[in-house]
Amino acid sequence: MDVRRRRVAAQLLDRSKTPTLVGAVRHLLAVQAQEPTAFPLALRARVPGLTAAELDEARRDATLVRCWGPRGTLHLIARDDLPWLYPLVKPNPVNSLRRLKELGVDNPDASRAAKALDGRGPLTKAELGERTGTEGQATVHLAMLAAARGLVVLGPERAGKPTYVHAADWLGAPLPTEPGDTALGQLVARYLAAHEPAEPADLAAWSGIPVTRLKPHWRESTVDIEEAAGRVRLIPAFDEYLLGWRTRDHAVAPEHRRFVHPGGGIVKAVVLVDGRVAGTWTRAGGRVDIQPFEDLPDLTAEIEDLRRFDGK
Repeated sequence: MDVRRRRVAAQLLDRSKTPTLVGAVRHLLAVQAQEPTAFPLALRARVPGLTAAELDEARRDATLVRCWGPRGTLHLIARDDLPWLYPLVKPNPVNSLRRLKELGVDNPDASRAAKALDGRGPLTKAELGERTGTEGQATVHLAMLAAARGLVVLGPERAGKPTYVHAADWLGAPLPTEPGDTALGQLVARYLAAHEPAEPADLAAWSGIPVTRLKPHWRESTVDIEEAAGRVRLIPAFDEYLLGWRTRDHAVAPEHRRFVHPGGGIVKAVVLVDGRVAGTWTRAGGRVDIQPFEDLPDLTAEIEDLRRFDGK
C-alpha cells in the first residue's frame, strides 16, 4: 500500500471525483481556515472549476460556516455538520478565561460578546471591541467565550478583516454544545473517509480530542480508496494535506522540513508532485514564484487555474 497516494486520493487532491463545493467541505469534515487567503485555495485544488465567487456566495448564505473547530483553530465547516460536530470541537473556555485574565479584562463572561453582537449582523474586531470595551486579543477571546456556548461564529471577511456574528442571527439558532451519543463514532467514520490510512493518534492530533476517548469508537475504514496516479498540485499554507495527521512524514522529506514548517506554527504553501512536497511557492498579485527542491514538471496548468479561480 502506498500511503502517500492513498492519502492524496482521500483528500480529493487527485480530482478523480468531481464533488460540489459543499460536498468537498463535508468530505474533508473541516477545512483549516485560520488564514482567510489560504483556505479558498485549498478548495480550489480539490474542486474542478470552483471560483472564488462561488465560495463567497456559500459563505454569505451560511451554507459553509467559518468557526472555531478542531484544536481550537478556525475551520470552515458545512452548516449541516455543525449540530453533531461542533459540540466535539468547540473552543475550550478555560484557555480564553486564562488569557483574558492575563490581559486584565475584569469579570469576563460569554454574554458580553453575545449581547454586543445580538441583532447587529457581522461586526469586525474593532466594531465588536467598541461595543465590549476591549481591543486586540481581548476582543477575540471574549468572542471565543461566547463561541464555547454556541453563541458566536464568524461571518464573511470585510475588506480582508474577519467578522463576528451571533450564531442565532446567522444560523437561526445557537449551536448545540453537548455531543450526542453517536457523535464520536460518526467523527471516526467521517475522518477516515478523508484521511485513510490513519490511526487513532492521527485523529487525536487533528481533532484535539484525547485518544483515550477515540479508541473505543475506532473502526477500520471500509471506504474503498484507490491509490492516486501522479498529480501536480499547488496547495496553500496550512493545507489539510499537511495538517491532517500527527506527522507530515508521508509528504515532507526530513531535509525539507525546515523549509515547509520553519516553526512558530507556520506551514507554508507547497508544490505537490504525486503527493510529495517538491517545493514551496508564494504569490503576489498575479505572479506565482516557485522555490523548488528538485526539477519540477510543468506547472503552467496549475498556475493558470489559480488565476481562473480568482477571476483574473
